[in-house]
Amino acid sequence: MAEYKVPLKDMSFLLHEVYKADEMWQQLPKLAEQVDKDTAQAILQECAKIAEQELDPIARQGDEVGVSFNDGVVTTAPGYKEAFNTYVEGGWAALGGDVEYGGMGMPKMLTAMHEEMLCSGDISFALYPVLTAGAALSLAKHGSEELKQRYLTRMYSGEWSASMCLTEAHSGSDLGIIRTKAIPQDDGSYSITGNKIFITGGEHDLTENIVHLVLAKLPDAPSGPRGISLFLVPKFNVNEDESVGERNHVSCGSIEHKMGIHASATCVMNFDGAKGYLIGELNKGLACMFTMMNFERIGVGIQGLGAAERSYQNALEYAKDRLQGRSLTGAKKPEQAADSIMVHGDVRRMLLNMKALNEGSRALSSFVAMHLDYATFGEGDEKVKGEALASLMTPIAKAFFTDLGFENTVAGQQVFGGHGFIREWGQEQLVRDARITQIYEGTNGIQAMDLLMRKVAGSQGALLKVFTDEVNAYIAENEADEAMNEFITPLNQALVDLIELTDDLLAKSKNNINELGASANDYLHVFGYTAMAYIWSRMAKVAQNGLDNNGESGEDFYRSKLHTARYYFTRLLPRRVSLIATAKSGCDCLFDINDELF
Repeated sequence: MAEYKVPLKDMSFLLHEVYKADEMWQQLPKLAEQVDKDTAQAILQECAKIAEQELDPIARQGDEVGVSFNDGVVTTAPGYKEAFNTYVEGGWAALGGDVEYGGMGMPKMLTAMHEEMLCSGDISFALYPVLTAGAALSLAKHGSEELKQRYLTRMYSGEWSASMCLTEAHSGSDLGIIRTKAIPQDDGSYSITGNKIFITGGEHDLTENIVHLVLAKLPDAPSGPRGISLFLVPKFNVNEDESVGERNHVSCGSIEHKMGIHASATCVMNFDGAKGYLIGELNKGLACMFTMMNFERIGVGIQGLGAAERSYQNALEYAKDRLQGRSLTGAKKPEQAADSIMVHGDVRRMLLNMKALNEGSRALSSFVAMHLDYATFGEGDEKVKGEALASLMTPIAKAFFTDLGFENTVAGQQVFGGHGFIREWGQEQLVRDARITQIYEGTNGIQAMDLLMRKVAGSQGALLKVFTDEVNAYIAENEADEAMNEFITPLNQALVDLIELTDDLLAKSKNNINELGASANDYLHVFGYTAMAYIWSRMAKVAQNGLDNNGESGEDFYRSKLHTARYYFTRLLPRRVSLIATAKSGCDCLFDINDELF
């Protein structure tokens, strides 16, 4: 298995050449004092050391050994506690945190790249700090000042971690039917009773305390989602002097035995009259939790990218070294017994698919992160646009990136051939680890419905128009540039087709709402490939300018980027054509067959 190398050159290219992030940061008063180009580069370089030197070496053993459970006690795999201590000692737990409570206040454009590095190093490890960061975000936005002072500072320091407790055995994505109860107490706290399953990081030995964010209902709460409240429930209660007190009535009943992410503790959590504290307002907990859920959905998309990047690096190294067969045009290395498998068209297809989709996903992830930064730190029209695009693109980031991520881990395994199917090469671990990303934080089918039904149809096209207006403006700006014709022309057609498909589906849905459910998955992928085409066009323009300006130091990088852009437009963007045909085929073939005939 290749040693993981962080793609720092590509990350810097996106930040400073494609998106001009340093200029953006200086224009946002809340960021101008926190970060500049030099700070950003130092952060990326230091984080790369953590991923390469601390996480990469423990990933294989973490998968082999996993976590252990003994009478409610969960022990992480060898090396995890040491790596976690190194991580928090470097201040990384505070990277994106609120500066008023000890956070570093870094923009999402940086923290997203930080998350990718962690996930490429080891998804199982990454889940512990990333869940904590999401919980901290929700607490910072919705919690009382007392809760933030007491808990947030310790979460940023890395002394305490957090979990997100939503799912129950009978209630997966339908949170409106949860049964966990919250009973008001005389001291203003609540007694929380119920059982939660699939809780990542619900119990472990990495931190002295774990802060659980728990969805529950009061006895007189309205039925359905309108009756959900959000509570902070610590593993150990906290004394008035901020010291850790007695154990709360929270316990781990068991851990799940999973297909992948073996070193991540996935727990069944029991709350037996545990002391909890309200976050936000009563019966409005789902809105508070969505702050964390949307953060995690983008994070899960990045998990898919992280696994795919690792798969590509492994497969590329293997393909260059593996000698099998000869080129169809004649031996390339006649002095050797065989040529490397790099001479074979199908191997090159898989490698270029991975390269183009990974680099496109990283660039599109940075685009979403940029607009999250505008939504968080911007003002006026910039903030409004940032909120709109972040909302629209979140389900795409989660579902599209993870579908591509799993595709690319399987492609990497295929490059390895038989060696990809056995454990010693490490490739099959990536396939197993990446598979969960399409499932948790809302299955990808739910993300597709969120995009088409809630974001596009629900806004009556207003959110989509924000995106299409930006792309149309870019097309108009570059359509006279002959060097850009090979990108602008197909991008324009893809955008026209997306708008036409949207209008077609929304018109059909007026007579039959099932049209949206039947076409949502195909629609999301059409949108994803179109959005990625926009970003690839932007990268191609920067790369072409780099070559034109005789930037010898980056010549090979720019040539590679430009060639990969051409590959994307030629071989990958056309995937949307069949998806459009499927989406337009209607819902009758899905719903006309009786359940008994399946």
